[in-house]
Amino acid sequence: MPDTALVRRQLVEAAADLFTAGVMSHSGHANLSARLDDDRFLLTPGFVRDLRPEQLAIVSLDGRLLEGELRSVSTEIIAMHSAVYRARPHVGAIIHTHSPAATAFAVAHRPLPCRTEPMLRFGQPEDVPVVPWGPRGSDVSVRGIAAVLSERPTTSAVLLANHGLLVFGPDSAATAHLVVAIEESAEAELAAVALGGAVDFPAGALAAVQASIARAAS
Repeated sequence: MPDTALVRRQLVEAAADLFTAGVMSHSGHANLSARLDDDRFLLTPGFVRDLRPEQLAIVSLDGRLLEGELRSVSTEIIAMHSAVYRARPHVGAIIHTHSPAATAFAVAHRPLPCRTEPMLRFGQPEDVPVVPWGPRGSDVSVRGIAAVLSERPTTSAVLLANHGLLVFGPDSAATAHLVVAIEESAEAELAAVALGGAVDFPAGALAAVQASIARAAS
């Protein structure tokens, strides 16, 4: 059985790290979750600023509230989180934000290219694909997410068209790191336009980064 108290603390710390990193929208809107087992996950209650561990709710993958309280804004997105957990059994945490630069790509319906080393290092060595728009938490939206995850089995993030960013990883900290890496990459991509546009990595970049990480860890 997981250490639920530890998973709660880790999720709250990840939420705070997003604010510290400056990747949140003006509203501070986001929702975060962390898997507890095959059937249950923790979910933020409808706000993430100044979040405390005891405020996290426990919900089932089939949408039932098992413990705690949820505002309607969070009830709407249970199915979105459940769809990712079902599609990716190895995923331990999910973060959805309206990070401004990444959301610009979502609004433009433009995949975000992987052209920065942090994206390579933190789990997204490929373009971030766009999920077609559907009303928040609707069957249309959830089916669109599931379809893109099926089509792109190695992606760790998607852009929700006209909405925002959805990132998933092995745990809360790793997922938050990837959110930051993606937002920084989106900012750099937009800024590079003024210099003539961003340039792709050379062939073999991912393998070179992985080899560097392995050497440092040995």
